Amino acid sequence: MASIHSAEAKAPVAPDLSNPELNAALTEGMQRAETLLLGELKQGETFLTDKISHLAEAGGKRFRVVFALLASQFGPRAMSEEVVQAAVVVELTHLATLYHDDVMDEADRRRGAQSANARWNNSIAILAGDYLFAVASKIMAHLGTETTAHFAEAFQELVTGQMRETVGAAEGEDAIDHYMTVIQEKTGVLIASSGYLGSLHAGASRDDVLALQRFGRNMGQVFQIVDDIIDIWSDPEESGKTPGTDLREGVFTLPVLYAMQQDDAVGQRLREILTGPVTDDALVEESLDLIRQSSGRQRALEDVERYRALAEEELDRLPQIDANSALRELINYSLQRLG
Repeated sequence: MASIHSAEAKAPVAPDLSNPELNAALTEGMQRAETLLLGELKQGETFLTDKISHLAEAGGKRFRVVFALLASQFGPRAMSEEVVQAAVVVELTHLATLYHDDVMDEADRRRGAQSANARWNNSIAILAGDYLFAVASKIMAHLGTETTAHFAEAFQELVTGQMRETVGAAEGEDAIDHYMTVIQEKTGVLIASSGYLGSLHAGASRDDVLALQRFGRNMGQVFQIVDDIIDIWSDPEESGKTPGTDLREGVFTLPVLYAMQQDDAVGQRLREILTGPVTDDALVEESLDLIRQSSGRQRALEDVERYRALAEEELDRLPQIDANSALRELINYSLQRLG
């Protein structure tokens, strides 16, 4: 599509999928996606481009791009130009949500760099995120009405999840059920869209497109819960994360919610402490110690295994090609992060 601007870019490193031929194809596809992504963000007024490029240039694994490219292997037009464009649409939307999330969370850092709201201000960060949605829409316009309709539904679900998290659980609603729904809507939906759009634009069968979409939803749950566990139990030198970051932001993740539900001294004390963001260092440390004494990690791991099994059921329905094995490797990669 000649009208889409491109620029040279260095793509993030593709994950090692233990398949040299597929690794090479994935690396090439990621390079094309990165060139398109950064090229689009370099267009426009000079006072704008540094701000809308800020998070994209800060790095990231481009996981949604990787999944879209792998999903395209299930169709006859793998890694086509339309597949790359669809992958970039999803990544742009993800980046836009990060700008907005950082404003809502009052975050100072993102991907090892200053967040846009910290470097400039909240208004700039919000407008930068809005602009990324516009860029994604421009690319999407070339991909047809089915893609546009799908993405409208996905975006509606994404905003619903953000609103659901912001409003909080309704009176009488189970906190675990509420949290699971939120991460399905906030995290799972865009990963599912990567599988859907990547395979759709490769010409995969309808059954395979839907299986890859369902796989993405379940894989999204696995990834988010693993991140929840890492936030509490990680070694900062290995993970790059400071334990308890979510607690400081007032975000109570799955293992924390399980620990808070315990009918013992651990649960009781956590319910006393965790009534909102925890800013006192001593209380953060006490909370982390209590959570680590609880059954929160084990119960969260049981959920990881449940969603992993659901994801693998979808892979069992798909053709047993190299990309199928690669998707299993992606799940294993996530679990290996737990140490």
